[in-house]
Amino acid sequence: MAGDELPAAAADEDLVEILEEGSGRLDIARYVDHVRDLSAGAIATFEGTTRDHFAGRRVVELRYEAYAAMARRRLAAILREARAAHALRRLAVAHRLGAVPAGEASVFVAASATHRADAMEACRYVIDEIKASVPIWKKEVYDDGEVWKENREFFDRHSGDSTAPAAKAKGDGCCGSKVKVDQ
Repeated sequence: MAGDELPAAAADEDLVEILEEGSGRLDIARYVDHVRDLSAGAIATFEGTTRDHFAGRRVVELRYEAYAAMARRRLAAILREARAAHALRRLAVAHRLGAVPAGEASVFVAASATHRADAMEACRYVIDEIKASVPIWKKEVYDDGEVWKENREFFDRHSGDSTAPAAKAKGDGCCGSKVKVDQ
């Protein structure tokens, strides 16, 4: 398989998008319409939005950066993994890059299946895998500063021991001394 191409069968059914900075909001209806299928009895979705507060601080926006080509390939692989584990009809996933203001969606997952359990489980699997393994990085911007955030799913997967929460609290996470976290 060359570049970002999906196998022919999955390419007709799955939609993978990384929206570059300045592309605007995610078109949620487009992704839901993409997974709509007459043989599907269920469509499950997940919409990740920017909340306006975190740990007592006002969040202005999130800023996302990515290794886009690798992120697209990893997203496509995640969808293939979801298909292998669940009886699915169609899948769609989209992630924004750049600034995402409070109240707006940064990531969207849609899955359709004959039965709801497969659609719902696949949707959860996809978002958990995005957070754990896709090279997309998030900075939380507050009124009074900003901080790069580690996804718990990534940290849990890559820490390798039971002292992970203590290590994270000390700032010894995946990036060690390369990242300054303002408390």
